[in-house]
Amino acid sequence: MLHLILQFGFAAIALACLVAALLRRGSRGPLLWAAASAGAAAIGETYHVAWALLAFGLMSLWAIFTALPVMNIGWRLKVGLTTYLLVGAGICLYPTLHDEILGKDKLEAYSAEERAEIERQSKQGELGFGQYLRSNLGFRLVRGLDLKGGLRLVYTVDVEEAIKDKRDRYYDDLRVALTKHFPDVTGYTGDAQPANEQMEKLISVAKLVKEQGRFDSVVVTFEDTALADKVDQEFLSRFLLELQVRRSSDRKELTFRIKTEVVTDARSRAVEQAKQTIHRRVDSLGLKEAAVSSRDEDIIVEMPGDDAKAFEEIKSIISETARLEFKLLDDEQNPFEAFAKRGLDEPGIAIEFENAPVGPGRTKPVYYARLARHEGEAMEEALKRFRDWVGRQMASGVLQVDQNHEVGYEKWVEYEPDTGEYKDVGWRTYFLWSKAEITGDMVRNAQAASDQSEGGLGGWNVQLTFTQPGGEIFERITEANVKRRFAIILDGKTESTPEIREKIGGGTARITMGAGSIDQQLQNAKKLELVLKSGALPAPISLSNSQVIGPSLGNDAIDKGVTAALVGAGLVLLIMLYFYHAAGMIANLAVLLNLVLQVAALAMFGASLTLPGITGLALTIGMAVDANVLINERIREELAMGKSPRAAVAVGYDKAFAAILDGHVTTLITALILAQYGSGPIKGFAVTLIVGVTCSLFTGVVVTKLFFEFWVRRRHAKLSLG
Repeated sequence: MLHLILQFGFAAIALACLVAALLRRGSRGPLLWAAASAGAAAIGETYHVAWALLAFGLMSLWAIFTALPVMNIGWRLKVGLTTYLLVGAGICLYPTLHDEILGKDKLEAYSAEERAEIERQSKQGELGFGQYLRSNLGFRLVRGLDLKGGLRLVYTVDVEEAIKDKRDRYYDDLRVALTKHFPDVTGYTGDAQPANEQMEKLISVAKLVKEQGRFDSVVVTFEDTALADKVDQEFLSRFLLELQVRRSSDRKELTFRIKTEVVTDARSRAVEQAKQTIHRRVDSLGLKEAAVSSRDEDIIVEMPGDDAKAFEEIKSIISETARLEFKLLDDEQNPFEAFAKRGLDEPGIAIEFENAPVGPGRTKPVYYARLARHEGEAMEEALKRFRDWVGRQMASGVLQVDQNHEVGYEKWVEYEPDTGEYKDVGWRTYFLWSKAEITGDMVRNAQAASDQSEGGLGGWNVQLTFTQPGGEIFERITEANVKRRFAIILDGKTESTPEIREKIGGGTARITMGAGSIDQQLQNAKKLELVLKSGALPAPISLSNSQVIGPSLGNDAIDKGVTAALVGAGLVLLIMLYFYHAAGMIANLAVLLNLVLQVAALAMFGASLTLPGITGLALTIGMAVDANVLINERIREELAMGKSPRAAVAVGYDKAFAAILDGHVTTLITALILAQYGSGPIKGFAVTLIVGVTCSLFTGVVVTKLFFEFWVRRRHAKLSLG
C-alpha cells in the first residue's frame, strides 16, 4: 500500500507542478524543476530505488518552496537547500536513533525463509514507512570498540601454503632453466620464454617431481649420469641463494630444498603480509575503526558494532584470498574422454563434450565432467564433493593428470525465463596447464566498470591494468596462443575461459562477473575490485574463533568523557548567548545544525563513534562559533560607523568571509593530506575533519546569513548583538 501511495503521490505532485508551471509564468522554472524531481521520485519508487525516492522527493519540496512568493528567489533557494539538508540528515539518522533508543528489529526467532520474506516486505513498504526506511537505508552510526565493543575475529594463516607457493615457483623456474639448458632435446632457441610444448619434451631427459610428504622440495631425476653431470655448478649457482642442493650417490638425482632460514622468514612474512592486506581491506570498507593485530600465526580483527549482516559481509571480504591467475587450457589433450568410453556410475555427474579452439582454423571435441548440485546444497559444498570425486579418479589412475597439469572448475549456470536471471546449477571442469602465465602481483590496478562493448548486455566486469612486465608477458602469451583458450582463475575457481582471438597489447584485460542479475554483478565487481586493490593474501586464512566483546573502556570512564564533552559544548553555547544575545542564538542554532549534518554524514560513511570522536564533535562546536564571532564583530563595527542594519549585515559578511575561508581552507588542506596518506583512525579523523570543515563553512556563513537577512528586512529592525 505504501509503495502505491508514494508512487502515485509523487506522480500527482509532478502533474500538478507541471500544470502550475503552464499557468504561472513567473515561477515556471522552479515549478518545472519540482515536476521533474517529483517525476524522478515516482520512477525511483516504481523500480524500488529508495535513495532516488528520498533524494528527488525532498528536492521536489525544495523546488516548490522556491516557487513561493516569499522574500527573493536567492533567499528561497538557500532556505530550501538548508531545509533539504536538515530533513535529509534527519532521515539518515533515523535508523541509528531507532536502533540505539528502541533497539534493533529482532528477527532471530524467525527462520531464514521468514526473515527473507520480512526483508522483502520491509523493502517494498508493506510494513510501514519506518520499517521501509530502516530496511532501505544502510546508514548506521555505531558506537566504537571503546564505547560498546563489537566482534573479535581470529584468523589462522596457512603458512605452509605460502611455502608451497614458493616451492612451486622454483619448480617452474627449474623447468624453464632445464629446457633452456638442453636445447638439443627440447628444441628451444632464442631468448624468449619456452613454450609449454618445449618444456614437455624435457621428460625424455629429466623428470621433475614435487617431493611427496614435503612442501619445500623439488626432486629432479635424470635418465643417465652423463646428462646429470651437464647440470654443473654454474647452472646451480642461480638457485643456491635460497635453495640447498643434494646429489644422490649415483649422481642421477638432484634434490632442491628450500633452506631452513628461508622457510622461517617465509612464515613470518606470510603472517605480516596477511595482516597488512586484511588491514587495507577493512580500511577500504569505510570508517569502521577496526583494530588488526597478529599473534604467532593468527590475525586478530576487532570490529565495532552489532550488525550481524554487516559482519557477515566483512567476514566474506576478509576471507577472500584474491589469488588471481591466468592459465592456458590444454585442449589438445582429452583426459575426460576415458569416462565417455567406459561410462559413469556416479549420480549427479555427467560427461559432456564441446568443440574447443586449438589453434588458427582448428577445433577439437573436448570432453569435460559436469556435476549438478543437490537440492538445498551450497555451491561450495558441491564443489568440495566434485573435487573429492576428481581426486579419487586421479588416485585410481582412470584420470591421467601429471604435475604439469591440473583440473579447473567453473560454475555451471542456467537461464530461468520466469525470473529473467541465471541460476547456479553446479560445476564443470577444464583441463589446464598448472603454470600460471600471469599472477595477481602483475596487476597494477583494478576497476569495476559496466559493459559498454558492442553487443554487451549492460553487465558488470572488472577492468585490469597490468604492470609493465605483466603487460609484456600478457602480450607475448596472447600472440603465441591465438585461437586457444585462456582461463582467468580467482581463488582456485575459473571465472571465465575467453578465446584469444588476436595479440592483446596495451596491458589491460577484464574479468566478467558471470550471468547473475545486474545488482549481483555490481556487488561482486565492487567486492572483487576492493580485494584486488588491497592485494592478494600470501596464503589462505581460516576463521578459527569468533566472539562478541564488550567495551574497552569502563562505564565510569565513558560517563565522565561524555559528561565533559556535553559540559564543554554547553558552555560554548551559553557564552555565545551571553555575549551576542539574539545573534548568539542564531549562531547556536547554526552550530546545532552543523552538528546534525556532521553526524548524518558520518552515519552515511558508516563511521564508528568513539569517545575521542565525541570529544572531537564538542571541539567542532567551539571551532564552528569562531566564524560567527568574526561575523558578529564585523557587524558591530559597521553599526558603530552608523550604517543601517541591512547594510551592516551585508558588509560584515563580505569583510569577514575572506578570513573565515582562509582558516577553513588551511584546515581542509591538512585534512586532505591526512586522508590521502593516513589509514585506520588517522584516516577516520581526516574524513571527519573534512566533513566538519565543510559543514562549518556552510552553517557559519550561509545559514546564519539567512536568519540575519530575514531579520533586517523587517521595518524598523534592530540588531541584538550584545
